[in-house]
Amino acid sequence: MLLVLALLLAPPAAGAQPATKVPRVGFISAGPVAPRIHLWNAFRHGLRDLGYVEGQNIVFEFRAVEREGDPVDSLAAELVRLKVDVIVAATDAVVQAAQRATRTIPIVMISGQDPEGRGLVRSLARPGGNVTGLSIVSLELSQKRVELLREIAPKIRRVAILWNPSSDGRQFQQVEAAARTLQLQVLSLEARTTEDVEKAFATAARDHVGGLIVVGALAFGLRAQIAALAIRHRLPAVGPASEVAKAGLLLTYAPSIAEGYRGAATYVDIDISKHAGRVNGESIVVEQLAARSSAHLLGWTTARIPRYALGGERRS
Repeated sequence: MLLVLALLLAPPAAGAQPATKVPRVGFISAGPVAPRIHLWNAFRHGLRDLGYVEGQNIVFEFRAVEREGDPVDSLAAELVRLKVDVIVAATDAVVQAAQRATRTIPIVMISGQDPEGRGLVRSLARPGGNVTGLSIVSLELSQKRVELLREIAPKIRRVAILWNPSSDGRQFQQVEAAARTLQLQVLSLEARTTEDVEKAFATAARDHVGGLIVVGALAFGLRAQIAALAIRHRLPAVGPASEVAKAGLLLTYAPSIAEGYRGAATYVDIDISKHAGRVNGESIVVEQLAARSSAHLLGWTTARIPRYALGGERRS
């Protein structure tokens, strides 16, 4: 099943003058709504700050799949049929689906992780085509995440990387390279569904890995399950967003995804032509956050965790 949410305008009263065309914004979530509702709200708040009021001068067509990892091509095609004025796409994979559906409707990317590598834009400075928006440049953060994991667990020799091969190939390569630079052995754990995640942790436990690095949108949507399994298996883990640490994963070093959603509203300031030709890869704050409760459940004292991480330090 697909979630469909349209916020529509009331019809004009009889005899009223023709109203100015109200912009219709299509939004495709990266996965089910529940784990991402705060992101959708951040995006709406960003537009509200710019003067847009739902039901008055803007209409949303919100689409989301029911299960993590489900394809979104049909959702993108539906929005094109509705002739929306702009499509907001949450991740690289969603942007790709939107591009397959249209090369003319503007697409606003919210949390692009490797837009150049995936061919979504020619370059961050001059994207070309119909894609603008925000890149969270998380590939460049991979080295730091691996270093932090090694810092809090200096005796580990083998780490597992939990990733979705359908969408996280470049991130996996970057994390794997960073781990090997630190002379760590790498176990690849592929996962597309909740069932795959359960099996992946069983494999990690059987192979006696010393730590876990989680990447990609699947990790975001299934963060509660992943955090619970990491604690159950007493496995120190680092993830790709502050939300995963708040869900119980031990540590994160990542952009603030919610701030990215709020900032994306600028690109949907409906006369999108005035924002065309720019992909911003620098405006999202980087957060370092450690979950004290997870350290306790792992049987650790917080002395093992760097002080700056315990403080939830934010770096621009």
